[in-house]
Amino acid sequence: MTHSETPHPEIGSRDEWLAARKRLLTQEKELTRQRDRLSAERRRLPMVQVEKDYVFDGPDGKRSLADLCDGRRQLLVYHFMFDPAWDEGCSGCTGYVDALSPRDLATLAERDTSFVLVSRAPQAKLEAYKASRGWVLPWYSSFGSDFNYDFHVTLDEGVAPVEYNYRAAAEMERPAQGEMPGLSVFFRTEDGLFHTYSVYARGLEGLTDSYSLLDRTPYGRQEDWEDSPPGWPQKPTYG
Repeated sequence: MTHSETPHPEIGSRDEWLAARKRLLTQEKELTRQRDRLSAERRRLPMVQVEKDYVFDGPDGKRSLADLCDGRRQLLVYHFMFDPAWDEGCSGCTGYVDALSPRDLATLAERDTSFVLVSRAPQAKLEAYKASRGWVLPWYSSFGSDFNYDFHVTLDEGVAPVEYNYRAAAEMERPAQGEMPGLSVFFRTEDGLFHTYSVYARGLEGLTDSYSLLDRTPYGRQEDWEDSPPGWPQKPTYG
């Protein structure tokens, strides 16, 4: 047998592999259960009313934050990094949107949840970049509003105290600045619009399928196996 110089996992027998795989499966199942517990806690977070009247530019004119819900109960806003001075959007955010499938976005809509992109770049730049990528999902400009600063995805000490991923500048090893990625969740009731959740940095990893995104919302996946508060909309998983 020749010895390969390519780095590789340890070579073992089928029995050794199976024993190791079963040990790993135990940990994977516990991780799944822990993820379900975290999602249940997330559904019980308090929500905070949005007091400011944010205005966004869209392809059809000015829109309020509530308008971005498009009549649905829940709203997911992906904070796409696109500085007004840039000619193209962030490559990492571009990869994120490329990974979103039309079927997953349709599943969100079926569960009373809208998904939009928001960036500070002016609407004309957003529409041009969107066309170049062949995207069809809604994209709005927050240029001229406090939205990005209030939700800590544009960091400028001259405008607002710097905070990212729930840490102030003094708590950061290297204080961040400029445009940063994030995802914020909002919930609409008869009494107004409420902020329920925001996630940043590595917390965004893997949030490109409908179930992972729904797990960030107050109503979750809306399936009957979930641990949700009484009265939450639910239906059989395979019903």
